[in-house]
Amino acid sequence: MTLKQLQYVVTVADVGNITEAAKRLFIAQPSLTASIHELEKEYGITIFIRSSKGVEVTTEGDEFLGYARQVLEQTNLIDERYTGKQKGKQRFCVSAQHYSFAVEAFVELLKEYGGDKYEFHMRETQTYEIIDDVARLRSEIGILYLNDFNETIIRKALRDNDLTFTRLFLAKPHVFIGKNSPLAKKRALSLEDLKPYPRLSYEQGSHNSFYYSEEILSTVDSDKELIVCDRATLFNMLIGLNGYTICSGVISEELNGPNIIAKPLKVMDHMEIGYILPGNIPPSHLTEKYIEMLRKLT
Repeated sequence: MTLKQLQYVVTVADVGNITEAAKRLFIAQPSLTASIHELEKEYGITIFIRSSKGVEVTTEGDEFLGYARQVLEQTNLIDERYTGKQKGKQRFCVSAQHYSFAVEAFVELLKEYGGDKYEFHMRETQTYEIIDDVARLRSEIGILYLNDFNETIIRKALRDNDLTFTRLFLAKPHVFIGKNSPLAKKRALSLEDLKPYPRLSYEQGSHNSFYYSEEILSTVDSDKELIVCDRATLFNMLIGLNGYTICSGVISEELNGPNIIAKPLKVMDHMEIGYILPGNIPPSHLTEKYIEMLRKLT
C-alpha cells in the first residue's frame, strides 16, 4: 500500500467515475485501474463495484475509505507542520442529533479553520446513523444524548463499534414551543399541559426504536403525533400548529430566530449530552478544535 494508492481510491470514490478520476489525477485510466486492483488484491477486499455507469463503493470499501481518509489527513498535517504549506482542501464531517449548539460550533470552526479550500459536512441525522457514521469513519465525531431509558442500549451499540462517549453537559428536559403558543405564558410545563397539542419528533428510519429516539419520554402516549426529518420543518410546525417537542432547552436565537422558545418540563429526568469518537484513532486537529468550541458553547 502507498499513499498514492490511498489518494487514488479516495478520488475515485469522491468522483464516482474512473475516467473522470484519472483526468483529475493526471494518470492514464488503465494505470489507475491497475493500481486499485493491486490495492484490493493486497488486502483481499473489493472497494468498488464497476459498471457502465461508473463505480459504487462496497460496504467493505466504505470502511476502508474511512481509514484511507484518516491516513491522508494525518499525512497532510505532518506536511503542514514541517513545511508550512497547506495541501488540498480541509475536510471535516460531523454527525449529530438536531442541536443548535452543534451547528453553532461547526460554523465557528469553519470561520476560524476552514482556510481557502475546504469541504465540511454537517449531518443532522438519525441516532443509528450517527453511530454508524463514526464507526465507519465517515464522520470524525458524533453528538447524541444518553439518559436512564436509552443508556444501556446506546452504550452497547458504542461498545460493539469500539466508540467512546464523553459528556459535554447534563441538561434538564425542556419543551420547545412557538413564542405565540397558548403555553408560552406558563413558566414551566407539565405533561398534562402538553396533552391537547401535537407532539413533534424526528424520524429514525428503519431503526425507529424508542431507544434510538432523539426525544426523551418518547414512550409517553400522545394523541397527536407529527414525525419530521429536519429542523426547519419541525420549527415551522411548532409555530403553525402550536406543537411542541421535548428537548435539552439549548437553542441559538442567532441561528434559529426569535420565534421558538424553551420552557422547563416538570419531570424527573435528564439528558447527558456528549460526543462519540472512534476508540482506536486519535482525534484530528480539527476534531480537537471542534470539541473546544462545543465546550465553550455548552
